[in-house]
Amino acid sequence: MFVFHGHGGTMENAYRSHQFEKLWPEAIIVYPQGLNTPGQLTDPQGKLPGWQKEEGDMNNRDLNFFDQMLKTLRTDYKIDDTHIYATGHSNGGGFTYLLWATRADVFAAFAPSSAVSRKAVGMLKPKPAMHIMGEQDPLVKPEWQRLMCNLILKVNSCDTQGKPFGEYATYHASKSGNPVILYVHPGGHVYPKEADEVVVKFFKDIKKP
Repeated sequence: MFVFHGHGGTMENAYRSHQFEKLWPEAIIVYPQGLNTPGQLTDPQGKLPGWQKEEGDMNNRDLNFFDQMLKTLRTDYKIDDTHIYATGHSNGGGFTYLLWATRADVFAAFAPSSAVSRKAVGMLKPKPAMHIMGEQDPLVKPEWQRLMCNLILKVNSCDTQGKPFGEYATYHASKSGNPVILYVHPGGHVYPKEADEVVVKFFKDIKKP
């Protein structure tokens, strides 16, 4: 599982903020470190670390980085190619959407948090996904995220009416076999620790055909 920090974040903070190793000890959890990158909503000078926002941005610096990471992991570890996943928060969530748009065939499922990616929408293939959003998010507005979620449901041919999948989470079955979970919590621009358990539960159930 790849876990991408938000703009201005670090791999260390991402590691400390999550409990994926405890919840899924048999998995390999990778916390990459982004490089200084201009932000969309903050830091236009690019003084803080982050991830490219669209295909071709910065000569695909971070997509190429991902490709090299995966190549190295396949060399150094025994990787099950049917169980590769990505999650990320904010700018890292946007990069997760970009990976979905450009590297969908590599992954089994995705779980972006507090993110949208309008330019990626037209490139998305049906894939199991979970979107995490805060009802009080002051940066990536909830109405933007709801539009993104509706588009995901459409791409994946999901039922608009879902079923409970734990606290804050709703499971939307898919006619194409690509379910979507919408995790809507009452907080702000955060990736709540409570979501980790739902992400792991969802990912464990998904295997790439």
